[in-house]
Amino acid sequence: MIRVGMGYDVHQLVEGRDLWMGGIKIPHEKGLLGHSDADVLIHAICDAILGAANMRDIGYHFPDTSDETEGMDSKVILKKTIELIATKGYELVNIDATICAERPKMNPHIPQMQTTMATVIGCDPDQISIKATTTEKLGFTGRQEGISAYAVALIEKR
Repeated sequence: MIRVGMGYDVHQLVEGRDLWMGGIKIPHEKGLLGHSDADVLIHAICDAILGAANMRDIGYHFPDTSDETEGMDSKVILKKTIELIATKGYELVNIDATICAERPKMNPHIPQMQTTMATVIGCDPDQISIKATTTEKLGFTGRQEGISAYAVALIEKR
């Protein structure tokens, strides 16, 4: 049996925070505001994976009201998400994700994001497709007020 899930996340850009995307720190004058490290790409991917397994969302499993999740590295959330779906007999087939940001340019960092997340998941980097786009200066991403990410995940019963 195969199942598909979709995920979306958005966080506000602010000064005084590091910018984490796809499990790596990207040099930028602003970072994303959030309870954890605010890695929108990993958060969207986790929601897609959990949705495919009909296991709710990351806010349910990793609430932003918990002291345990405050400042949490999103790679930990990703690893635990893979462990959660395994309890129902599922494993990841592939991910297709898109980051929406005006700046910084994400394309130079995509191979490292793929390698980093593949290591956490225990899969081949080729199973993780990441694309980046802008919103042509429109909306909150265009005004560089935040960054969003979309993801689709395919999982399969072992």
